[in-house]
Amino acid sequence: MSDMEERGAVMEGEEADQLRAGIREAIPTVMKIVSTRLPQRDLISLLLVSPYLHHSLVSYPPLWLVGTPAFFIHIRVLDFHEMGNAGDRLVAALSLERYRQVKQINLEFAQDIEDKHLEVLKNKVMFSIACLNCLQNLEYLNLNGCQKISDKGIETITMACPGLKVFSIYWNIRVTDVGVAHLVKNCKHIVDLNMSGCKLDFFELSVYFLMVLTEDMCVCRCIKITDKGLQQILLKCSSLRSLNLYALSRYLGLAFTFLFRSFTDVAYKMISLLPNLRFLDLCGAQNLSDQGLSCIAKCKNLASLNLTWCVRVTDKGVIAIAEGCTSLEFLSLFGIIGVTDKCLEALSRSCSNTMTTLDVNGCVGVKVHYCFHIL
Repeated sequence: MSDMEERGAVMEGEEADQLRAGIREAIPTVMKIVSTRLPQRDLISLLLVSPYLHHSLVSYPPLWLVGTPAFFIHIRVLDFHEMGNAGDRLVAALSLERYRQVKQINLEFAQDIEDKHLEVLKNKVMFSIACLNCLQNLEYLNLNGCQKISDKGIETITMACPGLKVFSIYWNIRVTDVGVAHLVKNCKHIVDLNMSGCKLDFFELSVYFLMVLTEDMCVCRCIKITDKGLQQILLKCSSLRSLNLYALSRYLGLAFTFLFRSFTDVAYKMISLLPNLRFLDLCGAQNLSDQGLSCIAKCKNLASLNLTWCVRVTDKGVIAIAEGCTSLEFLSLFGIIGVTDKCLEALSRSCSNTMTTLDVNGCVGVKVHYCFHIL
């Protein structure tokens, strides 16, 4: 190679180095402009592109300021619902000062979130000075549809989030009473719990079920819950304002028969122990009788009651509700053939000032024109 060719190669190499250096210097400047126009979820995603980009973004604080550069504005909500690679995104986000005071995390139907990611977070919170107590302010955690999370994952994350108030993890068959025990043990301030579709019975571990502050509970489709399990809930959670027991009947699978197990009146009568109850969904409660419904009528504050397909109920039970729950706003009697105009007359006398929705579809003994007098 001639001297001229060597000098040309050297110049080309220097130009390439200068170009790379220029690009590296330009990235923070470009990102400072672009980041103000990016949604939060996209901005966090950039942290995962490469180690260099992660370092560049994290080491340039103005990129993570909101409004004035004088101080950090802490982001209160992290929303990764329906996103892929959600576990890594969550870990990356909580490594930043901007997200250390987060109050709400939404991972509903997020992909790639597993117990191992929650373990990483717990270790960061408990053993890393930089992330110490970064989840202490978390109040809301939505893990709905995250089917790779197990009881171990619940134990792990609740240890790091003692201030949790709202917890939801419906549609997860890996979660059992063991997970509930960890939740209650680690989080003493739960007021809203949704574990619909999980494998719970609430009896074997009822000693841990001391959530006296719980106000809203959804355990619909938790078909393993027994009479004794429901009784434990009603005894321990006297502050409940909302209780969703939708679709808790269980198909027993007997040959050539269609037999379903449901709660008995013994359990339903104990709903009367909830003086603050305003919302109650008993859809499909096939064993609920008029006597059980008469006990539920003692819940004077009840505003919404779903009795869809409660096939044993008759006028007598509905009249008891009308006379006891005079603030009723919503009532569904869908599919109940044992009710007639007689119970509607009682509803008209007692609830006409508050009732806004009345469903009598499938109630063959009811004349439609009576409904207009109530509403």
